[in-house]
Amino acid sequence: MKVTIVFDNISNRADLIADWGFACVIETEQRQILFDTGADGRILMHNLERLKIDPKSIDTVFISHNHFDHIGGISAFLNANDQVVVYLPRSLRGVRKAKKVIHIDQKARKLEDNLFTTGELQGIEQSLIIPTSKGLMLFVGCSHPDMKQILNVAATFGPLYGILGGLHGFDQYELFESLKFICPTHCTQHLKEIKERFTEKVFPGGVGQVFEF
Repeated sequence: MKVTIVFDNISNRADLIADWGFACVIETEQRQILFDTGADGRILMHNLERLKIDPKSIDTVFISHNHFDHIGGISAFLNANDQVVVYLPRSLRGVRKAKKVIHIDQKARKLEDNLFTTGELQGIEQSLIIPTSKGLMLFVGCSHPDMKQILNVAATFGPLYGILGGLHGFDQYELFESLKFICPTHCTQHLKEIKERFTEKVFPGGVGQVFEF
């Protein structure tokens, strides 16, 4: 699996634009997924182009929650590619220009082969779970629901290897002791503390950052 951060608060290259929000492209053997869409469609499409990611190569869109900094680019993306399956939290309505739109309720479930959701926890946010050869990778938008609940629900699908995405005000650091990979992005408030506690397994985010599992 290959993960490329395409929208984040910081950028790793001068030709890529940073802005408040988050999105990443996840490439697996089965599909190519756009996880969230950042706050600005122009910036999202610019970064995709510079990173040589063809919007038409993406077949799945997964939206974590209904906040502007995660859904702001969806219209621009769907204007470029409307032949995608879009998984939305139940609280987000109005997205129609797509091959198929599926609303997710609060129940954790399998979406497709090797693709799982925690469900829209606490009626706020869903997270994405994808198996890798090292264990399950958990993708979070902002981690608004309680982190213990997010991790517990995700772990029902198997052992967790790592987490990538916004960690908001997360400070229950002991919950990450068993993880092998931590990439805090976007809205993470306690980044310094997380880095200090998990020095060897914290990896920086930023637009242009690429990981392979």
